[in-house]
Amino acid sequence: MDFNDSATEAAFRSAARSWLAEHAPAHEIGAGSKMTDIEEADRGRAWMRELFTGGWSGLTFPKALGGGGLTGSEAVIFSEEEGRYHLPKGPFTSIGTGMALPVIAKHGNDAQRAQFIEATLNGDITWCQLFSEPAAGSDLAALRTKAVRADDGSGDWIINGQKLWSSWAHLTDWGILIVRTDPSLPKHKGLTFFVVDMKSPGIETRPIRQISGASEFNETFLTDVRIPGTNRIGAEGEGWACCMTVLMGERLGSGAHRSGVEPLLDYAAATPDGRGGTMMDDRSIRQQLAEALAEEQGERFFQARLRTMVSKGENPGALAGMVKLAYAARYQKTNGLALELRGLAGIAAEPEDTQTSDVQYDYIYSTVMRIAGGADEVLRNQIAERVLGMPGEVRMDKNVPFEDLK
Repeated sequence: MDFNDSATEAAFRSAARSWLAEHAPAHEIGAGSKMTDIEEADRGRAWMRELFTGGWSGLTFPKALGGGGLTGSEAVIFSEEEGRYHLPKGPFTSIGTGMALPVIAKHGNDAQRAQFIEATLNGDITWCQLFSEPAAGSDLAALRTKAVRADDGSGDWIINGQKLWSSWAHLTDWGILIVRTDPSLPKHKGLTFFVVDMKSPGIETRPIRQISGASEFNETFLTDVRIPGTNRIGAEGEGWACCMTVLMGERLGSGAHRSGVEPLLDYAAATPDGRGGTMMDDRSIRQQLAEALAEEQGERFFQARLRTMVSKGENPGALAGMVKLAYAARYQKTNGLALELRGLAGIAAEPEDTQTSDVQYDYIYSTVMRIAGGADEVLRNQIAERVLGMPGEVRMDKNVPFEDLK
């Protein structure tokens, strides 16, 4: 695979770079910037609208649905150029574009695509993910939130249960929701996928205060929530296939936007070592930086290969987990090194040292990435079994009706 830009791709990169240079700086978040979650959400919407107005939103979605109708390679190029700026592109925006829209595009119907795709791309609709539960995290198929048909003949569904770690659920408009509709089937087979209006009666979100001080995660309680049958995505019982589409998008998107190593190289080269040189003169530090940069580049190229597969209609399957697994480990290791380079300031930064404060936040957040989108151990199992063809893990619940599990 040739990772150099073709003439067409080079022209596209130049156009993207020029547009971003003109429009992105006004939306950048400064180092150490302290915003409320509402302010951050508002800025995220504003950037989504800027992208949509400029024709840079949903690059791989069909033009008829509000997208750009471009290739996966062009989408990767734009992500690389966009990653040069510190833009408000956290879970508040990426859940919609990277998780909700792929599942709606693949498993939804024409009416659902018309209702949600363009409105999401232009920032009018934002999304959260209602997947994990207190007893169903890495083993998502163990979920207990249930849906039963309303007995009034309306075709609606009644939902009861609890979801956990729902990023931005307290501020978003809609949620992607996986529930159990048939407990008589094995746990992976009795699931159905819905989209739900987060303002529906019976939905309560409770923000969770994190170690970083932020509260972007939530507990979400659903009590007799009525969902129209038209909000079901895919067929009844097709929920697990929908989940796999969502998770593949999440894992392919890991680390897609910004280099974590290049800024660290600049910092090491500019930081005195106390002996008349810089941190870059230390052989051990150079080796760690070189390893991190090699891992990041390899991950980027492998990710480009998988995105090309998707653009051709192929399904990378468990290969997508390799991107997320590699990214999460490198992200944590790189941020740990960034703190070490700052010496004692890495433990207790001065108030005016906003750069170190940002690194401290990123290091704390890096622990989340070892779990979100699939824990390391789960991804290793999937890769071992489905990519390497190793014997499957012994599963005592295989082919057992969910209602019989204790």
